[in-house]
Amino acid sequence: MSDVGVTVKKNEDFSEWYTEVILKSGLADYAPIKGCMIIREDAIAMWERIQEVLNKKIKATGHRNVYFPMFIPEGFLKKEAEHFAGFTPEVAWVTQGGDTPLEEKLAVRPTSETIIYATFSKWIRSWRDLPLKINQWCNIVRWETKATKLFLRTREFLWQEGHTAHATKEEAEKEVMYALGEYRDIIENYLAIPVIVGVKSDSEKFAGADYTTALEAMMPDGKALQMGTSHNLGQHFAKVFDIKFIGEDEKDHMVWQTSWGLTTRTIGALVMIHGDDKGLVLPPKIAPVHVVIVPIPYKGADPAAIAAKAKEVADKLTQKGLSVILDDRGEYTPGWKFHQWELKGVPIRIEIGPRDLQQQQVVMVRRDTKEKSFVKETELLETAEKLLEDIQRNLFVKAKQNLEEKTTSVKTYDEFKQIVAGKGGFVKAAWCGGADCEAKIKEETGATIRVIPFEREEPKTDCLICGKKARDIAYFARSY
Repeated sequence: MSDVGVTVKKNEDFSEWYTEVILKSGLADYAPIKGCMIIREDAIAMWERIQEVLNKKIKATGHRNVYFPMFIPEGFLKKEAEHFAGFTPEVAWVTQGGDTPLEEKLAVRPTSETIIYATFSKWIRSWRDLPLKINQWCNIVRWETKATKLFLRTREFLWQEGHTAHATKEEAEKEVMYALGEYRDIIENYLAIPVIVGVKSDSEKFAGADYTTALEAMMPDGKALQMGTSHNLGQHFAKVFDIKFIGEDEKDHMVWQTSWGLTTRTIGALVMIHGDDKGLVLPPKIAPVHVVIVPIPYKGADPAAIAAKAKEVADKLTQKGLSVILDDRGEYTPGWKFHQWELKGVPIRIEIGPRDLQQQQVVMVRRDTKEKSFVKETELLETAEKLLEDIQRNLFVKAKQNLEEKTTSVKTYDEFKQIVAGKGGFVKAAWCGGADCEAKIKEETGATIRVIPFEREEPKTDCLICGKKARDIAYFARSY
């Protein structure tokens, strides 16, 4: 199995294990363009599931999907200085169309605030046009110069970006928290990944935002991963792009805005957190396939009878709304099939052999614990549904345990440095709120403030760096 199975152990070389699992499970492949990736069928199926869930949520609350061009005039980006400075190092530029030099450079979409808000200024005239709530699913290009990593850091990736405009500050603040809450539901209840939710520091916030809220997860190697963000843009872009409306008081007002995004890096997190030495382990709510059925025709047994029973079981499960594959390929052994579907992370495997026919049962194997059970045909549907629920719950519990084990509270800077350099993970520490202290920690340890949680804790010590009165308990970590 060395040519198709996972050859690297997760706890021995995490980075190599991660790449090998993605490539061999068929989630992605390297593209001929350096720093880019090909997202394959199963990963797209998972992304489509995320789309399905989020679309249902946001459409129920009045958001509508749109599509804007991927080319953004340089002048649009330059209109908001902080925003432009934040993205310029990563922008890919188009300077020529065919043989003709362009009069103005075009940025290949690093994010869409500027082109969307230039259009908002045309669409919004009156308080009756508000709130304006749109979303687009698209690709993003950020010309990374650092080492790239499949799903986590590539020059092109997929995401959704929500953009809203409101009549009041309070409505915008409510929208920020709404988007964050929907993300949390998807990440925790569908991807089975626990997150810490809170606010970014000013140095880590989105360029041009009043403030940024975020969801941060902890990977098994002790590095944090930002899973999604929701930004309160205040009136910065409204003033730059002249997005104003005539209120009920018949006076001109600037709108209040938000933007929020979730990307395909969530699939990378899924691999890292739940995968094992045999490959992917997928939460049932996001898995492209829930059940794989493998007929096992022993010598002397009637292969037609086994095949008929396998199809009958597949049909029953499919009619119940489950995604099922009946693997009746004759050119592969059952053992080879077991390894392949374990590599792909299918939550449940069902085996049907001659003895199972006689005893009117099936063998059911769960991917997360590898536990095997014998299930009567009459209890098949009920057991499969319960097992999928158990797997979903168990994966979250295990991931939560990882998060707790990799979260450490410290009182001194020496202790802080020791944890960051050693076991890693989230380091909870008192911080005065000063940018100089934050910058010193980043320079000396590589750790940044990932999030200041909404569930605030009262600092029990002074600031870790300067010794002045602490303002917050912040979660620091090295990150992807």
